[in-house]
Amino acid sequence: MATIKDIARQAGVSPATVSRVLNNDATLAVGEDTKQRIFSIAEELAYKPSRLRKQKQENERARLQIGLIMLASVDDEKRDTYFSSIRGGIERRCEEMGLSLSVILRVGEKLELPSVQQLDGLVVLGSIDARDILGIFPRKDRVVFINHVEELSEFDTIKLNFEGAMRDSLHHLLALGHRRIAFIGGYEGIHHFNPHSMYASSVNPRSEMYRQIMQEQGRYDAALEHEADWSSHGGYLAMKELLMKGSAPTACVVASDPMAVGALRALHEANIRVPDDMAVIGFNDIEIAAYLTPPLTTARAHTEQLGRSGVQMLLERLEGREAAMHVTMNTTFVIRESCGSKPVEENSH
Repeated sequence: MATIKDIARQAGVSPATVSRVLNNDATLAVGEDTKQRIFSIAEELAYKPSRLRKQKQENERARLQIGLIMLASVDDEKRDTYFSSIRGGIERRCEEMGLSLSVILRVGEKLELPSVQQLDGLVVLGSIDARDILGIFPRKDRVVFINHVEELSEFDTIKLNFEGAMRDSLHHLLALGHRRIAFIGGYEGIHHFNPHSMYASSVNPRSEMYRQIMQEQGRYDAALEHEADWSSHGGYLAMKELLMKGSAPTACVVASDPMAVGALRALHEANIRVPDDMAVIGFNDIEIAAYLTPPLTTARAHTEQLGRSGVQMLLERLEGREAAMHVTMNTTFVIRESCGSKPVEENSH
């Protein structure tokens, strides 16, 4: 596509002169032959002003129909803003870029196949079986997966750096002197779209990093690792089970802030003080995390940006990028009072 610089180069004048001529600047002192030469070259190169190119791009984007398929249910979004924040980022970026988000489906809902097959692109939020997605939308080059637990080499993918968040959490606790560190995680699985079912994933980035670091420290104890439902109630039950085993840890990393809320309730009921008796770290930094008692140390997940970036990746594909991209977005470790600031005494382990 021709530019003002291309015209200026052929006409033997400056880009500023070309710009003023093409915009009919009456104050420009330049000969008529030069003006005609510039107009002639612009026509020969099929030059279109940037405003027209932008308008053409906007018109083309306005015709694009984007779909969103979500693992999270409406109730999931009410319980945990993690999902609604990512969706919000997707919707806002679509609006900013002039894209029409015409279809939003959730796993388990009735599937109107024609409405999906007519889409120009698809964003998939959560660990939904890629084969199921290709069964309803067979365009690998027009699908972006957000936070899929497994590697999908043939698709565009973007995910949070769960491994880095776990590393930050454990290193913080280890630096404070903790050695018996527990982990409460959520069940990780790959979900079929319709009918809704799940099979266990062979990959769990949080638990894998937990085991790796604790094994490196020579401190891994399988009895300190628990999986539970991704909810406050799940975190509550997991912590109660952990405490019933007798040899309580001095710290615990919890896979989500809502689960950490439940874990804190269980500790309060057991008269275990946080952080004096046990330090607790969550994940996501939901709004309430800063207002808990004590305020929760957590890894902040930039969820809205995750959704926005997923849309941007899809748009790049629709506008010509050929190679699949795999993006990992870092989290920010936020230190609050639930870990304390004093090192743990060695004899307390």
